[in-house]
Amino acid sequence: MVKVQNIAVLTSGGDSPGMNAAIRSVVRAAVYHGLKAYGVVDGFNGLIKDEFVELGYSDVSNILQTGGTILGTARCKEFHEKEFRKEAYENLNKRNIDGLIVIGGDGSFTGATIFSQEHPIAVIGIPGTIDNDINGTDYSIGFDTAVNNIIEAVDKIRDTAASHHRIFLVEVMGNNSGVLALNVAAASGAEEVFMPEKKEDMEEIRGKVERAIQANKSSIIIVAEGDQMGGAKEIFNYLGEYDLADKVRISVLGHIQRGGNPTFLDRLNATLYGEKAIVSLIKGKSNLMIGHQQNKIVSMDLKLALEKKSIGNMDYLKLIRKLSVY
Repeated sequence: MVKVQNIAVLTSGGDSPGMNAAIRSVVRAAVYHGLKAYGVVDGFNGLIKDEFVELGYSDVSNILQTGGTILGTARCKEFHEKEFRKEAYENLNKRNIDGLIVIGGDGSFTGATIFSQEHPIAVIGIPGTIDNDINGTDYSIGFDTAVNNIIEAVDKIRDTAASHHRIFLVEVMGNNSGVLALNVAAASGAEEVFMPEKKEDMEEIRGKVERAIQANKSSIIIVAEGDQMGGAKEIFNYLGEYDLADKVRISVLGHIQRGGNPTFLDRLNATLYGEKAIVSLIKGKSNLMIGHQQNKIVSMDLKLALEKKSIGNMDYLKLIRKLSVY
């Protein structure tokens, strides 16, 4: 077992509320155990460009409650190439950094896994994505805040929808995952949800919209941005072909979903994940992801996160449709 002396932490991919809480936990847990901690600026880009900042106890004060990430984040095409990964390792090595904590999604974990296979660096992944689509963990940092942001917006949209007896197509994030859309639809009382994991019977959906319009009722339809129809605009165009667009409106929530102060769940889980990551490194562990299973904080093989996408609880879809029959 190699004793870890210095660690680095980075955030990669899309930002998510709670990343700062995880950074704080990582740094302070490292300090508690006598390790030196470094933050890497702008994800894997910072590894390659040699942009490191030493972080101590006070450097991470008053960040737990803030959204975004103090380290910055970015996607890094160069990290796909072996020569740049070698440069990244050399930048870590010259600081005697032997442990790397990566906070991000499956793309970030893919890069981290390859990196650790090529170079003697212990790597631990912390799931941080509002999509909550990481296999092997029930919970990803940022998900709860994003869900609450969306529900708050949907509640406000519903006021206008009800006043004007309109159908609103509310497009939410999720890339190629419908987990966010599915959970939001169930919790906000939406009448329908479109998600990439399920091909819809458009005639059935059209009939549902027609009945709502004929009954002069309002409806909320949640649309995942990666839906098989192509998103809210494409669904609107489809309905327009049947002269149903007059009572239909589109609301694309965009990046507002990612912002704001993290909720209790995101702060707590991020803090627990960060501390668990440091303890894992101290125990000589590597290529692990910290996660949440059955109300416990656990660690698992990082490769598990890359095997497939989590699709969420599809029973929610049955519930949504059971409670929205016209």
